[in-house]
Amino acid sequence: MIAERVQKIQPSQTIEITNKVTKLEQEGKPVIRFNIGEPDFGTPEHICQAAKEAMDQGFTRYTAVMGIPELREAICGKLKRENHVEYDPDEVTIGAGAKQCISTALLAVCSPGDEVIIPYPCWVSYTELVKLAEGVPVLVPCKEDFSLDIDAIRAAVTDHTRAVMINTPNNPTGAVYDRESLEELAALAVEKDIYIISDEVYEKFVYNGRVHVSPSSFSEEVKEHTILISGMSKTYAMTGWRIGYTAAPKEIIRAMNVLQSQIVSSIQSLSQKAAIAALTGTQEPLHEMAEEFERRRNYMRERLNQMPGISCINSEGAFYLLPDITGYYGRSYGNVIIENDLQMAEYLLDEAEIAVVPGSAFLAPGHLRFSYSNSMEQIKKGMDQMEKALEKLSDTVGK
Repeated sequence: MIAERVQKIQPSQTIEITNKVTKLEQEGKPVIRFNIGEPDFGTPEHICQAAKEAMDQGFTRYTAVMGIPELREAICGKLKRENHVEYDPDEVTIGAGAKQCISTALLAVCSPGDEVIIPYPCWVSYTELVKLAEGVPVLVPCKEDFSLDIDAIRAAVTDHTRAVMINTPNNPTGAVYDRESLEELAALAVEKDIYIISDEVYEKFVYNGRVHVSPSSFSEEVKEHTILISGMSKTYAMTGWRIGYTAAPKEIIRAMNVLQSQIVSSIQSLSQKAAIAALTGTQEPLHEMAEEFERRRNYMRERLNQMPGISCINSEGAFYLLPDITGYYGRSYGNVIIENDLQMAEYLLDEAEIAVVPGSAFLAPGHLRFSYSNSMEQIKKGMDQMEKALEKLSDTVGK
């Protein structure tokens, strides 16, 4: 008999789609991946070199549960230098990627029945990780432009509210929450004595002159109500290295370390040495990656908006676009009738050989999530193939 907690949790749709695409590729189908949320760039050489040197030096044993001191110090330096907030190394713990950090943080602060407010559209794992912690996800819609609706969040707060979980820059919308709305959220958190769980893993990918803001930087009081989570995966093209971190009040870090000591013991030693090199070494590869993402975003958004029936708000960060495809509802081609975003995603996979994620996975029905973490050559090819596939649907409207 499978435990009830597992039966309540849905599998990650993004991972399921990736597995399906991998299977199609193994069968020889040349699928263009717009579904995957990871940079297509290689990990910078100086980061890889740091791991090689650590291996050669025999740094291959268990480390401290919360991570090696040098890495936690490097993270504190980064947070002070770039996010304008000071943390002590004992207020930082290392995890196996930001996802594990979020999961452990929720387990540390949520008791059964505690509510966690989640503005949506949101990343597919947030609701399920709250359920895993035996909490209750409370979903609150964002505004039409995908910005935070503070009034709606305030209205959702109850005596059972434990936290509000945000992601800026946002997956899947690409929204970057402005300072004013974050200050309002911070004031609410202090007033109601609840936490802000701030997922900032895409913080380095911001466009249009926007600036990423960490809520914990507002004041010492807000910092005491903030659990800041980030990692190396997106920023430094280190998804497979599985290295993330949490900065939070010491009592939360201590609780997370207790959990981690029983679940994973410690984080991969070589990845920690690589992360130090990432944080303290040259940042030029990061800047080059961000510039290329912005160039790709501009092209993909322009192409999508040129397609009749598609409407795409401009993203301000991360590497995603979330176009509205409801203009194609009711249209058909052959035996296919498009009635929802899942059917459109399946149609594009079969007819255009491009993989995207249905917006419903992110609580954004009627949309598709496109990742532009693919080469410009592949993006151009994929947009051409999508345009041709949509034209087939257009030709059969009303038939």
